[in-house]
Amino acid sequence: MQELNRWFRDGRGLYVHVIRWEPETERVIYLRKGYPHECFSPLWKFRRDF
Repeated sequence: MQELNRWFRDGRGLYVHVIRWEPETERVIYLRKGYPHECFSPLWKFRRDF
């Protein structure tokens, strides 16, 4: 697991804060403003949508 501190925009123009990358599962973990839980996405889908 690799800790990160990066910001990206989604398809609606809203920012998400990427906090972690899991190379063994190829998942990106990020936070959305106003949503209390961590979100995750497979890397291929994250690259497509952000």
